[in-house]
Amino acid sequence: MAGRRFSLITKGFLKENPTFVLLLGMCPTLATTTSAINGLEMGLATLFVLVLSNIAISLIAPKVPDKVHIPVYIVVIATFVTVLQLLMQAFVPEVYRTLGLFIPLIVVNCIILGRAEAFAGKNGWLDSACDGLGIGLGFTVSLTVIGIIREILGNGSFFGWKFIQGDGILAFVMAPGAFLVLGYLMVIFNKIAKK
Repeated sequence: MAGRRFSLITKGFLKENPTFVLLLGMCPTLATTTSAINGLEMGLATLFVLVLSNIAISLIAPKVPDKVHIPVYIVVIATFVTVLQLLMQAFVPEVYRTLGLFIPLIVVNCIILGRAEAFAGKNGWLDSACDGLGIGLGFTVSLTVIGIIREILGNGSFFGWKFIQGDGILAFVMAPGAFLVLGYLMVIFNKIAKK
């Protein structure tokens, strides 16, 4: 049983990585990864909602009629996003201001709804928590790596620490840089995953 739960956690890193394999959550991936810290913060926010909503959905799924399960799942997810927003506004207002619009958009993030539909609605709460943790950590690591590369190439800094004087390559801080970095990382990731 412990081996199964461990595999549920690790599959989010390679086999079912939401960014590089499943290609889910592209809006926050491309928009918030202008720096490593932004990618990390967005990933952790998504992780919080993913784990808690997976647990809640796995507990209520047997009692929800099939005709209304998607709307119910969205309400559950929206509740946890609201809790996250309130916590961020109270305890880390700078992070909330930085991520801004992308926090409410977690409600419609296809990673979270997809995991609710594909996994949490059909499994127990502990397995669902492990699945949410694995997928959430995989997403967090992916966003952080993209943010690190974009920050180094675009600003000459690493987690805000400037180590290259002067300007970086502006394109990497903008949308085209996000697509380039994502594309190259997907190729590298998929080559490694196939070995």
